[in-house]
Amino acid sequence: MTHRAARTALVALAITASLGAATLTPAYAAPPAAPLAPSAAPLAPLSASAASAAQERAHAATQAALRQLVEAGGLPGASAEVRDGDGRWFGSAGLADTGTGRKRSAGDHFRVASITKTFIATVLLQLEAGGRLSLDDTVEKWLPGLVRGNGNDGSRITLRQLLNHTSGLFNHTDDPEFAANSSGADFFDHRYDNHRPEELVSLAMTYPPKYEPGEEPWYSNTNYVLAGMVIEKATGRSYAQETTRRIIEPLKLRETSFPGATPHMPAPHPVGYSRFHDESPGAEIHDATEQNMSWLGASGDLISTLGDINRFHRALMRGDLLPAAQLRDMLDAVPASDGYLYGLGVESVTLTCGVTVIGKTGRTNGSLSAVVSAEDGTHQLTFNINGDWLPDPSLYTNVVEAEFCGRIPAPQPKNARPQPPSLFPSR
Repeated sequence: MTHRAARTALVALAITASLGAATLTPAYAAPPAAPLAPSAAPLAPLSASAASAAQERAHAATQAALRQLVEAGGLPGASAEVRDGDGRWFGSAGLADTGTGRKRSAGDHFRVASITKTFIATVLLQLEAGGRLSLDDTVEKWLPGLVRGNGNDGSRITLRQLLNHTSGLFNHTDDPEFAANSSGADFFDHRYDNHRPEELVSLAMTYPPKYEPGEEPWYSNTNYVLAGMVIEKATGRSYAQETTRRIIEPLKLRETSFPGATPHMPAPHPVGYSRFHDESPGAEIHDATEQNMSWLGASGDLISTLGDINRFHRALMRGDLLPAAQLRDMLDAVPASDGYLYGLGVESVTLTCGVTVIGKTGRTNGSLSAVVSAEDGTHQLTFNINGDWLPDPSLYTNVVEAEFCGRIPAPQPKNARPQPPSLFPSR
């Protein structure tokens, strides 16, 4: 893959926002590491201060990318945690609360949105490994009569097709009225509305499928609402209970939880700032921190922290959560477009430096997030923005490029920037 193609793919992997006229500042570059002098004697352990300084140097490009993201993107704040062979590193830029001046912290809780899908896919793959179901089972087998009407047919859609977005089913959050209520102009009248999963699926069934099952990848939150319902049918427990039992508790993800209908966030947390998809210049910014996330449900309602998401993704990629066969299935991806791939609850792309990364993006009102991991599971990056607009998506993808390639790619001219397909996890 050429550098230009890889760059196009990474921008496509990012959750797409409108391509505004924001001007990028000049690209930062991490200074080259000095070569180690040969020595016959073992090196003395680094002091805590020296180790910290080494970490700062190693992640200088990532810190610069976070600063550029906030400043050039006009965003309130961003924070990131890296876990690699050298330990952990935390970086941030901007503010958690623009009213008080409080900065982002490593312990901030945030809504991870569609990163929830990786947890849900992992549970279904665990159930397959335990002989409770097969990914080749149809939706009709587990949820009889639910996916029907307007050309939709659950007997022709497999669980695998739900997980890799090849079911063809309409995305319920694309319904105009629903979108306005859940994440648009009517948010404040509907932020506490409670939605049952059957209601969300029923809404999707009022539309014909986008594609025939297995024909083309089409990102649909409805797929994972159905996946959560299958988990409950197969286990007798809700997707939240089963995910907590199988993943959250064993990995000691103490800051990770499913909120249910509770609209509040655990402390500490940033203010979630939203423009509610208003792309006009000078659009008003609102506090959207409180919201009932049942409008996304199993497709995106999880709350977590940078550290917990990194711990989960490392365990997943190292094979601690899935047998080898199921992990291979998860990573067996279908091409979407522009070089990126859909696996089962994960996405992958090759960066401009030739490194392939695997992860998931997430977007909801007031929050943009991503988790990205090296293929061998030794290196993770999770970052969060407490604002939900992206005037230039390359600012977002630059954070990934900076961490895994050690540099921020030079900005592309506005008229040369590709129009990536919509991967909004919440729309």
